[in-house]
Amino acid sequence: MQATATIEAGPAQQSYALPRTEGPPEPVQAPDAPPQWRDLGLSSMSAMLVVSLSRAGSRSFQAVCQWPRWHPLNEHSLAVTHHPLIIVESTRQLAALAESRYLPATDTTPLRPTSVALGTDPETQPVETGGATDVAVRVTTSDLAVRSGRLTGYRITAEYFHAGRRFGVCSMVFATTSHAVQEPGAGTLTSLLHPAAPAVGAAADPDVLLARAPQGRLVIVPRDPTHPVLLHGNPRELPLHAVLEAGRQATLLYQGRPASAVVGLAAQLRGPVPCRGAVIDVAPEENGARFLVTAEGRDVASGTVTLSGA
Repeated sequence: MQATATIEAGPAQQSYALPRTEGPPEPVQAPDAPPQWRDLGLSSMSAMLVVSLSRAGSRSFQAVCQWPRWHPLNEHSLAVTHHPLIIVESTRQLAALAESRYLPATDTTPLRPTSVALGTDPETQPVETGGATDVAVRVTTSDLAVRSGRLTGYRITAEYFHAGRRFGVCSMVFATTSHAVQEPGAGTLTSLLHPAAPAVGAAADPDVLLARAPQGRLVIVPRDPTHPVLLHGNPRELPLHAVLEAGRQATLLYQGRPASAVVGLAAQLRGPVPCRGAVIDVAPEENGARFLVTAEGRDVASGTVTLSGA
């Protein structure tokens, strides 16, 4: 079976099939100095997923990631299939390292991810029964936008390999953003009912991002407002990877499918998404669903979830 993900942002749509015949990237040169957790915008070394990154061409790189079995988002079981957001976070960390070492300098306003798409092949994803999974990564950067000698945007694409087989690909677009997020007023988020973690494909209740409002609408209200992965650093607005996770959870809730059915995810920010109170609607499609996030009557994010055998 092949899985396909579509990038909705950027100058052209791209889709990725995941053939199982292609081998892992060949090492081109010795890795550069090991990354430091501060280089990746992390609060501690325990959150690091990237082990090394080295240049393979003018816009291509080879990398190694290590994914701990006991990552906070993973199921706590004897055999663990890693949560898809680990691919997204690895790609973000690779982008941060590439920015600091290889790409043109950015302006004072930091670049942030504005769209993301990933596809996975459930038949080739690694299953971890030990301590951690070592993953080889082929990384490319493209669509670099430079203004007055400063980097203002780019796309990074990361292909993930394990045991010689490609099992996932993630593409992320970075750009400058300047938003003013508006939180809902006091008293507008009361009498909420959170779904159980298994109903939304979450490993534990603190990972649940959704709640049902009294009027029946599904809203984004994280059960853990300081979640170490989804809301790292107590952000003022919901980061892109958390929007992606909210769309994944909402689709699984509506479709009644297990987390293992997800083979593709995509999301695009259109404006600031408040950390609490945004409404998320799901529209079923032939191969999954499309979701739309609204806040104060405005469309602020959208995305798709692709399901196997849907």
